[in-house]
Amino acid sequence: MRLLRSTDLALRVLMRLAVAGESSPTTRDVATGMDVPYTHLAKVVAELQRMGLLAARRGRGGGLTLTERGRTASVGAVVRAFEGDGDVVDCEGPTPCPLNSACRLRGALRRAQEAFFASLDPITVADIVAEPTGALLLGISRGPSGPV
Repeated sequence: MRLLRSTDLALRVLMRLAVAGESSPTTRDVATGMDVPYTHLAKVVAELQRMGLLAARRGRGGGLTLTERGRTASVGAVVRAFEGDGDVVDCEGPTPCPLNSACRLRGALRRAQEAFFASLDPITVADIVAEPTGALLLGISRGPSGPV
């Protein structure tokens, strides 16, 4: 299973903000630091804000901050929210699979997908930035003129 780009970005943004300390980087700062297009990251940030995992303030002195809910969020819940609950394969797409009515693979893939999510459920954002990851994140989050 491969995560969508938006899921990857969401997890990376949450991790980045979890180690931001008192700083409140802007969406543009984070996009630059992560070397991703601003427009893609802005969509992810908007969804994370809608979920209550981060707060975004506009204007001078604005920026992004991780909420307490974001710090304690389950990685599994974040992945589910961004990935959706669709099947791993599209058995009923434009050309439906002829085995659809008697296929055992679809159920096996669904169970594997649920096991994947379940293995991420007990892990929080705070867990994934614990040492030594947090220190490494801080090191790569700094641009030439200070923290990004």
